[in-house]
Amino acid sequence: QVQLVESGGGLVQAGGSLRLSCAASGRTFNTYAMAWFRQAPGKEREFVAAISWSDRNTPYADSVKGRFTISRDNAKNTVYLQMNSLKPEDTAVYYCAAGGAPVRPTYRFDYDYWGQGTQVTVSS
Repeated sequence: QVQLVESGGGLVQAGGSLRLSCAASGRTFNTYAMAWFRQAPGKEREFVAAISWSDRNTPYADSVKGRFTISRDNAKNTVYLQMNSLKPEDTAVYYCAAGGAPVRPTYRFDYDYWGQGTQVTVSS
């Protein structure tokens, strides 16, 4: 069992930055693939970024490529999402996800555990 708790969301002006954190419980964190998804009102939950257990695979959604960076610290059981050059269209609830089996990184149904989400609002 893995529990995920996100933090770091908030209100920021367009062009600003935020760093989201996701703290995970469980001793096998370093074996899980981790990801960030987001969901805007009235829209489907969509993939943002993922990171493999080895850090060697870090795919990004085209909409955030070059602006967002995902990273993980296995010693702290934490995954991060650094978000720069934020745009109003980045406004959403951001969710952290963990997958224990081999996952298709962008496919949300492959992830076993989810956090409660953290709100990110970008004003224009």
